[in-house]
Amino acid sequence: MTGLWNIAKTQPDHIALVDPDGKELTYAELAATADRYGRGLQAMGLEPGDSIVLMLPNSADLVAVYFAAYETGLYVVMANWHLTGPEVAYLVQDSGAKAFFGHERFAAAATEAVASLPTDARFAVGDVPGFRSLSALGAGEQGRPDVRTAGSAMLYTSGTTGRPKGVRRPLTGADPDEVPPQAAGFFGIFGIKPFDGHVHLCGSPLYHTAVLNFVAISIQLGHTAVLMDHWAPEEMLRLIERHRVTHSHMVPTQFHRLLALPEEVRNKYDLSSLRTMIHGAAPCPIEVKHRMLDWWGPVVTEYYAATEGGGTAIPAAEWLRKPGSVGLPWPNSEIKILDEGGAELPAGERGLVYMRMGTSTFEYHKDEAKTRAARVGNLFTLGDIGYVDSDGYLYLCDRKSDMIISGGVNIYPAEIEGELMCHPKVADVAVFGVPHPDWGESIKAVVQPVDGVTPGPDLTEELLAFAGTRLAKFKLPRTVEYMEELPRDPNGKLYKRKLRDRA
Repeated sequence: MTGLWNIAKTQPDHIALVDPDGKELTYAELAATADRYGRGLQAMGLEPGDSIVLMLPNSADLVAVYFAAYETGLYVVMANWHLTGPEVAYLVQDSGAKAFFGHERFAAAATEAVASLPTDARFAVGDVPGFRSLSALGAGEQGRPDVRTAGSAMLYTSGTTGRPKGVRRPLTGADPDEVPPQAAGFFGIFGIKPFDGHVHLCGSPLYHTAVLNFVAISIQLGHTAVLMDHWAPEEMLRLIERHRVTHSHMVPTQFHRLLALPEEVRNKYDLSSLRTMIHGAAPCPIEVKHRMLDWWGPVVTEYYAATEGGGTAIPAAEWLRKPGSVGLPWPNSEIKILDEGGAELPAGERGLVYMRMGTSTFEYHKDEAKTRAARVGNLFTLGDIGYVDSDGYLYLCDRKSDMIISGGVNIYPAEIEGELMCHPKVADVAVFGVPHPDWGESIKAVVQPVDGVTPGPDLTEELLAFAGTRLAKFKLPRTVEYMEELPRDPNGKLYKRKLRDRA
């Protein structure tokens, strides 16, 4: 029987997690810790539908708190720990969080983020002044939480103003002990079955939607999840050999860095345990994909999906016949290419990619306008441009007109532009992505200084220092260029495509 708590009863000594420090945690231990935290959250007065925010590194602590929230019907907001204090504070306030979980590694940002929360709602791993120790949550409590109903992750994506917007799904009221059929079905797309000796390697931060889903579902299906704190190419190969890893979720940047290892290092490790290495989140250059297939064999599977739901997948053998494609729709998923008026386009014609996953629904938290703008009937779009061929395979032409994808991370230019525009020496600004051999895309800013301000290295240093106090480091432009006037039409619309072409 699948499900964390069911496996904890039937196979209590089966290993659920391997922490980054190598410590192993059994299913019984993980379930008991989640139960204790769950009872502690309920003792604080949290009820189904409430939210909590996690700002934790990959660890058994994070996974245990996640499952505690899941079994007590809470929404879990995962905070990117590269964010600044004000950025995390926005997530806390916008989600209406009732509790916050931080780590001493991110103490400064965490402390600034929780100003609106009472002291007894702040928990920390390690020493953070003004925070309670995580070990105090549910201390002395035993047994399952009194009220058990399935919770949900609440992931944040871009809003119409550049501010992130939470994707909030209605709670199902399901029994958290039962694994949702769609979870097993999702893994079935990639040929991953319950139990079956599977071991999942998590090499990316768990604040990413897909990364969190892959770890949570792996554990629910009886797999061991091996966590990495910081991804490094040779360390990944070592862990694959050490733990006989069968599957993982990756981004093309990691492929690029693995391929950069000396051949003698790449050949040093036994990777014969690999069955399905899944990649997505960013376009993968065809040459890189071919090289990975040559090295790892037909275990590399690609997919395209959205936090909001739905997607496509393509295994290696099909990709070799359809290079560049992101595959066919998942079972119970629908993909259509529509024009700007909402009419369906024939095969081969480019348009907006719309999708739907069964009867599932969602809304952008506190942003009805964004929710409405993304939909045509029951379908929704991310704004990606693509086409389907005569066999129904999807090809992407633009991974969104404006969104930057750097190292598999979505970066929203409107947010960066909004912060730079606050500088008194900036009259106008445009931010966009330019190709980068390692990261896929790099952030570039084109600035129109106010009259009388001289552009140059000193101004660039000043602007980046200013932005660095308001934005996470990974959102800062890597290059800044200056123009006397940015290209806009009479209505004020920015011709960002002209700037991209010029760059």
